[in-house]
Amino acid sequence: MHTKFWLLTGLVLIVSCKLSAQKSYWSNVEHREPTLGVAEVFQKHNTPEFQLKLVKASQTVAALRPMDELSFDYTPGERLEVRDKDSLYHLGDINLRIKTSSGHWKTYSTASNRAPVTPLAIKDSVLAAADLANTLPKDIPVSIKRFYELDKGQLVMRFEITNMQDTPIEIGALGVPMIFNNILEGKSLTEAHKQNVFFDPYIGKDAGYLEVKRLSGKGPALLVIPKEHMAFEAYRPLLDDPTRKSIVFEGFHEWMAHSKAYAENEWQGVEQWNKPTSVVLQPNTTKNYSLKFVLSKGVKHIQETLIKEERPVVVGVPGYVIPMDVKAHLYVNYKSEIKSFDVYPKNALKIKEDGTTTTGLKKYLVSGKKWGRARLTISYNNGVEQTVNYKVIKPEAEVIKDFGNFLTTEQWYDNPNDPFGRSPSPISYDYEKKEQVTQDGRVWISGLSDEGGAGSWLAAIMKQLVQPNRTEIQKLQEFIDHVLWGNIQYSEGPYKYGVKKSLFYYEPDSLPKGTYDKNIDYTTWAAWDHKHANDRGRSFNYPHVAASYWVMYRLARYHNGLVDNKNWDWYLKNAYHTTIAMMEQAPYYAQFGQMEGSVFLSILKDLQNENYDEMATDLEARMKERADHWKALDYPFGSEMPWDSTGQEEVYTWTDYFGYEHKANITLNAILAYMPTMPHWAYNGNARRYWDFLYGGKAGETSRVERQIHHYGSGINAIPVLKQYRKTPDFYLLKVGYGGLMGSISNITQDGFGPAAFHSYPSSLKIDGISGDYGSGFYGYAVNSATYITNNDELGWLAFGGNVSQKGTAIEVIPTTAAKSKIYLTPKKLWMTLDAGSINKITYDTSTEKVTLVLDPKTEHTPKAYLRIDDSIVLPYKKVRGAYEIELDDTVKEITL
Repeated sequence: MHTKFWLLTGLVLIVSCKLSAQKSYWSNVEHREPTLGVAEVFQKHNTPEFQLKLVKASQTVAALRPMDELSFDYTPGERLEVRDKDSLYHLGDINLRIKTSSGHWKTYSTASNRAPVTPLAIKDSVLAAADLANTLPKDIPVSIKRFYELDKGQLVMRFEITNMQDTPIEIGALGVPMIFNNILEGKSLTEAHKQNVFFDPYIGKDAGYLEVKRLSGKGPALLVIPKEHMAFEAYRPLLDDPTRKSIVFEGFHEWMAHSKAYAENEWQGVEQWNKPTSVVLQPNTTKNYSLKFVLSKGVKHIQETLIKEERPVVVGVPGYVIPMDVKAHLYVNYKSEIKSFDVYPKNALKIKEDGTTTTGLKKYLVSGKKWGRARLTISYNNGVEQTVNYKVIKPEAEVIKDFGNFLTTEQWYDNPNDPFGRSPSPISYDYEKKEQVTQDGRVWISGLSDEGGAGSWLAAIMKQLVQPNRTEIQKLQEFIDHVLWGNIQYSEGPYKYGVKKSLFYYEPDSLPKGTYDKNIDYTTWAAWDHKHANDRGRSFNYPHVAASYWVMYRLARYHNGLVDNKNWDWYLKNAYHTTIAMMEQAPYYAQFGQMEGSVFLSILKDLQNENYDEMATDLEARMKERADHWKALDYPFGSEMPWDSTGQEEVYTWTDYFGYEHKANITLNAILAYMPTMPHWAYNGNARRYWDFLYGGKAGETSRVERQIHHYGSGINAIPVLKQYRKTPDFYLLKVGYGGLMGSISNITQDGFGPAAFHSYPSSLKIDGISGDYGSGFYGYAVNSATYITNNDELGWLAFGGNVSQKGTAIEVIPTTAAKSKIYLTPKKLWMTLDAGSINKITYDTSTEKVTLVLDPKTEHTPKAYLRIDDSIVLPYKKVRGAYEIELDDTVKEITL
């Protein structure tokens, strides 16, 4: 009987080093004196969309509930009795920095020292109002009044700021804390998905907004949008809020309309998403700052809600990460005409008008000219300014070529005397120091396993799936022969495999003096000794090994002369045995979905293609046990962490494979809740991840809980999103999935270094210093990179991963992906993939519906192409392992479908 690897009938939020009880989580604030006034009376106000509950004493928001579901609260109102202390932020607070007569910035906050505010008389559309003077320092040179009011039935929060001095003052920072219920502490997965929210910012000036979505991805989404003078200029983490940040709490942020005072101090020298501003307020002058709260029908309806609210809406195709050889487009939907474009840095982008769509939208051709971040500012005739943040990269083929070279040269560790058996291998790399990381207090980082250490060698092997290179493969064969097989992975008898957590370990008494760097802290739990480093019970290490063997199998089976250290069947059989070993040797964690777990389905399909029936049947049966377990759970994507965004990839893969459509949809909706699409390369398709700078990032000041930009979650979560698009073509899914796909390579540097992720804090806004766990993200790119062709009702013919042109009734697309091996033609629901060979172009005649593929010429190692296509299409070629085997020529070869 197969090992039963689920130990719980309902997944609870479990943390490896979990705080022992809910009470201890709040121990740092519980002893403080309550100052919010929650013991007093609350005020409730009903609007057409919301029930607004205010604390009477502070008039801060105690709850914000949709009228259609009053049991749900967007705010952390359930924790008011513990969060009722000074310095803990609530919705309704405001922060400012004002330049004093001495020329220095001084900070003021309504949250620092609370006192009951003074209610103001209300009339007309005003629901509640207060003078905030009592809860602000006496020396503040302005008066601030806060109003909750209705604008055509919609809820607005407005701050009225008046200069009380007889001289002008400069406000260099103005922020409104966005306090919504993202505190997951003490919740089961089911409770968290029903009760909690995540929120994502579009930091786009006057067109900016914040989207607040339930973890389940279901129900209405809350949108916070600018009403008056509230451009979304910056998004500042509220690090002074004492609510503990951890894997159960990402932290709060504030919406900043002005940020110059921070740019001159804490953020000095850091290029911000938008140009920092301030405002000068003349004596006895008043200025209002207001935000509007509206509901969108659901996650997929956010754009149409913004259009309804007459906000500027733009759509970038193929997104906002632009390879230099891609003809990208930007579609603009706004009531006001465009006055001008401004590009920063100068000439980083080229913008050219390209007519209008059939629905009247303005269409612009966007070309990337300079590598790096680029900001496009759109100024409209009505005074509204919108910014769109792009990332310009090299053509994908060049990015991947540079990446492979960097991994097998700069990161290639060659030390025959290494006492830990790590040589030769691609090892972790510190890009800031320009050196290999051979020691780290978190031993796995330099120990070639767990995600933070296996990332580099996994990425180096996955790169070969996209762009095989004989020289690199020869090096990787040495790594497999001398390090991966026998050291990282080892066997105790036939097929009883295990995968170590780390080759590097800390055991100074068993190794020569001087082995360990005295400047590194080896006193923490992360400095595993030899016994703990050898532990085989962490299932998340197994997919890295299985994926590597699977890639080598594909290279050996479908190419000539690329692999010569082992036969193709050795690699495929070892991929199978590694998969089985995961469930037998690491049964506890194997109950969860694994990052890169989708590779197990690829292994299964190749076992079936090779007629390895016994292994295929066994693997399928074991995976069905796991899928049956997930089917029985409300939200089947737990992890070693309390909430995670890395198990959904595999859970979706197997529930979809076994026809558990309801559970696959639940999984997909959860992904869409934390993976947005918006006009900003950093957040478009960026799957939420916020703790792996601790475990896979560079040690030091940037090792912290922080929203990670295109961590590996982006790449792997794009796999189910794009797979679902191929099943049920929905343009929203294509935008999200392709954003994650391209986000997964957006942080690779000009010379080919792949970092763990990009830091979102405005004090940083840079890539992380080490390679860390990036390999899992590159896996997502390697197995998922494809060209998508669609005819959108509103935007016309589009290509994601290619350049499209139309000649009469013929639609022609030139692929721009690195591999050029996969194409999905949406109008025909036609999925075409190559096991070997590459596609030069594809033509689709809309009148005859004829599809023509043009294949690139043969090469030394690829004399044949192997095409997989829908079974209903019959081609005049021999089928080999389910694929059409096509002899390539010295010139391009044309195939008509």
